[in-house]
Amino acid sequence: MANTTIITGQYVRINQTSASVGERIIARLIDMVIIIIYLFATISFFTSIHFFNKINGSFEIFFLLLVYLPVFCYSLLFEVFNHGQSIGKMVMNIRVVMADGTTPTFGAYLLRWLLYLIDFTITGGLGVIFILLTRNSQRIGDLAAGTMVIKQNDYRKIQVSLDEYSHLEANYHPVFPQAGDLSLEQINVIEKALGVNGKDRYNYIGQLSGKIKELLGVNTQMSDEKFLETLIKDYQYYAYADI
Repeated sequence: MANTTIITGQYVRINQTSASVGERIIARLIDMVIIIIYLFATISFFTSIHFFNKINGSFEIFFLLLVYLPVFCYSLLFEVFNHGQSIGKMVMNIRVVMADGTTPTFGAYLLRWLLYLIDFTITGGLGVIFILLTRNSQRIGDLAAGTMVIKQNDYRKIQVSLDEYSHLEANYHPVFPQAGDLSLEQINVIEKALGVNGKDRYNYIGQLSGKIKELLGVNTQMSDEKFLETLIKDYQYYAYADI
């Protein structure tokens, strides 16, 4: 199993553990069993009421399409509406996420579902080879969609810190390249300083700002508070660039 480190919006390093090929295969087998049970149950029911003998109109055909559409779109429907988990993935405690730990978009789910045919059906299991050889255990559909399958426990920690937090604008440009030389612990000190309340807040921020400017060799006309906030954003920018 591969481990991938991401840095969240709160600058917490979290290791994502990729689901093993065995876990993914077992999850898929569970899903297939559920599909087979569904098919057997519906066919048995329709046979008992002689429904198939009565199919002679567009309504009946349309009804059958609705009944069996969930079979065809099983993985897509469950992953979209169940936060990246089919029933098999729920049993195996694994989940589909974006490679950076965030929740996939519908387009990402759709792309990895469409490429399932290439991964397994048409190529006879090429996706398994990709899972075994790629760094994040990604099949072709995952590589194309930018997704990966990880352990559920990792997902919970990531979502608390990352999925509900947006710190940088999409086109953000760093102001102080020296921010990349700061440590995670130093950034935590800055963040705590900015969260301080009381009459000594500005004095405390001013002292910390002065020390950091001296440490980094920075000369700026920004206010002390604005300077520290910008350093945090710049640090995050460079931290993500290193992933």
